[in-house]
Amino acid sequence: MPLEGEYEPSPWPFVRDQVEEYESSHGARGNRQHPTGLPVVIVTFRGRRSGKLRKIPLMRVEHHGDYALVASKGGSADNPHWYESLKADPHIMLQDGPQPFDATVREVDGEERATWWDRAVAAFPNYADYEKKTDRRIPVFLATRRD
Repeated sequence: MPLEGEYEPSPWPFVRDQVEEYESSHGARGNRQHPTGLPVVIVTFRGRRSGKLRKIPLMRVEHHGDYALVASKGGSADNPHWYESLKADPHIMLQDGPQPFDATVREVDGEERATWWDRAVAAFPNYADYEKKTDRRIPVFLATRRD
């Protein structure tokens, strides 16, 4: 079942604008991160405090139809706000191209995290630098399509 509710756009213009461009073009535009030019996906989730739908572009890390969502926040000392929202409600929508689909996320650990971390660094090499910048272990979620 798709996520329903009131959508509250990001207060950050670059996030809000990229999401709008991606969705309005069905993934034909706004599908690359500036300045790297690497592909992104759009993740829709329910805000933990507000209950409103939120949308963010994240680096595209896909393998056999599953996706890693990396809570890097550029190597900051704390997790991005969306981390707690996904922990509170793992039902998301993910858009990688023209149509979004329902997915469920779970945080991965151990060997599974190591495998997905390697895939994430291969897709977006800056993650390796972010890992060096912070003392925290950067969380990785695995998003799996819901039937």
